[in-house]
Amino acid sequence: MMDRPGPLPFDRRTALLGASMAGALLLPRSAAAALSRRLAPPRRLANVDHQIVYRREDEFCSWPHTMGFWDMGDGELLQNFTAITTNYRDADAISHDNVGRGGEAKMVTVRSRDWGRTWDGARPTVNAYERIARGTANAKALTDLGPIDYRERDTLVENNTRGTFASPQARSFVRVSRDRGHTWSPVFDLPLDGLNALAGRESVLVRPDGTVLLFMMTVDKDGFNRHPLVYALPPGGTDFHFLSFITPKGDPRGEADGDWTGTLRFAGHRWFYPRGHMLPNGRMLCVLRAQRDPRGIMWTELYYSDDGGRSWGFLSRVNDFGAPGSLVQLKDGRLVMVYGYRLMPSGIRATVSEDGGASWGPELIVRDDGGSWDVGYPNAWATDDGRVGVLYYFNSKDDPVQVNGGVRHICRSIFPID
Repeated sequence: MMDRPGPLPFDRRTALLGASMAGALLLPRSAAAALSRRLAPPRRLANVDHQIVYRREDEFCSWPHTMGFWDMGDGELLQNFTAITTNYRDADAISHDNVGRGGEAKMVTVRSRDWGRTWDGARPTVNAYERIARGTANAKALTDLGPIDYRERDTLVENNTRGTFASPQARSFVRVSRDRGHTWSPVFDLPLDGLNALAGRESVLVRPDGTVLLFMMTVDKDGFNRHPLVYALPPGGTDFHFLSFITPKGDPRGEADGDWTGTLRFAGHRWFYPRGHMLPNGRMLCVLRAQRDPRGIMWTELYYSDDGGRSWGFLSRVNDFGAPGSLVQLKDGRLVMVYGYRLMPSGIRATVSEDGGASWGPELIVRDDGGSWDVGYPNAWATDDGRVGVLYYFNSKDDPVQVNGGVRHICRSIFPID
């Protein structure tokens, strides 16, 4: 019979086990260095140019990320946002659950023709969707507009929601402009395709083959389970229809679960505001917002598709805190994600990926002089000289008006990634 060794003495056994675990957890030197760089402290960006685009002392201006943004690719940018007549008398009056009650709400459109350096905020367009394009007033369906090549720079598609966004009763629609947003078609409702609800928030992507993709979401009957999805309009097609879901049906880790007793707006939701992007290599990315509390406990996630949006997989969590995120690719291939940061000191932050979004570098502080959590909702773009531009809503800690922060207004910042 072969002799078997008895149990090791405790101290020796523990030492060998610790050495084994250390070996299993040991990172290659290059990977360890990369991890160390990613976890470096936040760094304040230098040479940031800030400018107020639109401010009115009696208006609450907000949410540009979800109101419509278009980059024509030749220096012309178009941005919508909401402006609500508001009396800044107390914090309750400007709560997101109350703002707009009794005040006039309008959609304001500002335009830039120099890569976002200057905007026409002093003379904006108000309620631009009321400007119906000639010959389209009686159109009942997309086909009534005639043949459209959606890859043309002058052609814009708007996708939004009837009723309260993300409610169980939400219904989505599209409209089309063929003159860079100066005039628009009537709205065309989208089919539910058996879904309980359909909520769009201004995320449209045109594939190289001319297929138009809408990044939206459906909502279950109690309003808490938000399920991002894609609708598609094939080239020459007559209507949009369901193509794919982006995430699992429910939150498998329960990161947004909770005992929520307030409104849906201030509850936890794992995935919403899907925003699609196409990379030059053909990979498609979708940016998603997740939250436990919109006053700061929220983050940005990234999903990917390598088959044109037919199927999706998780790629990365972009940050600890900050959403919604706006993604832009620089000429050197790096990706930059810009997002509102609502924990104090609040403001606008960014992070950079050098591997297509699989990992992200240390946080970059664009500004941190916010007066409260009520900031953000950015749209970002790349300028012609290699910098990053971003437009967002803001309130300043230095504003003479302080009601849970200052007057909500629209700003833009332009900065280099050094």
